[in-house]
Amino acid sequence: METVWKTALWGQFGAAIDMLENSIRACPDSLWHDPARDGEKYLSESKPQEFWYIVFHTLFFLDFYLSETDQGYSPPAPYTLSELDPEGLLPDRVYSKDELLGFLEHGRQKCRIRIDLLTDEIAHNSAAFERPQLTVVELLIYTMRHVQHHAAQLNLLLRQNINSAPRWVGKTRVPLEP
Repeated sequence: METVWKTALWGQFGAAIDMLENSIRACPDSLWHDPARDGEKYLSESKPQEFWYIVFHTLFFLDFYLSETDQGYSPPAPYTLSELDPEGLLPDRVYSKDELLGFLEHGRQKCRIRIDLLTDEIAHNSAAFERPQLTVVELLIYTMRHVQHHAAQLNLLLRQNINSAPRWVGKTRVPLEP
């Protein structure tokens, strides 16, 4: 794959990750987690999701879809596969900002490597995931859109709760080459 396309893809994917990071850093502790929700085991469609959980969900699927395949996937410790539970099982505990910022950095590095190693042949191959059924390059774009969607959702929560949100990132400043 031509360097210009890999650089452009990383510039935008990296910007989405940067926007997610900026939202995490801007979140006050009072918005991160509602202690009144402790003990909940399942996601509820009737209650809004908490900031920390939206961040975790986004980073879990960033890591998941940047993997070679869904077969045998395991997230890094301390995370579990609870996010893949069809019943909507929540993680065993609330993850801290520092933990999730570490998970974000893991995802950023994994993304850089995945894009840097992309060839035309790999890009056109079917992604080895049961769902969604996309090519490797389509799955990268799909995942970038997922990250950006939730970064925007988090910025909306920040705007609604503290009347402030991080600014738009047009292109990442992090170079593609790890």
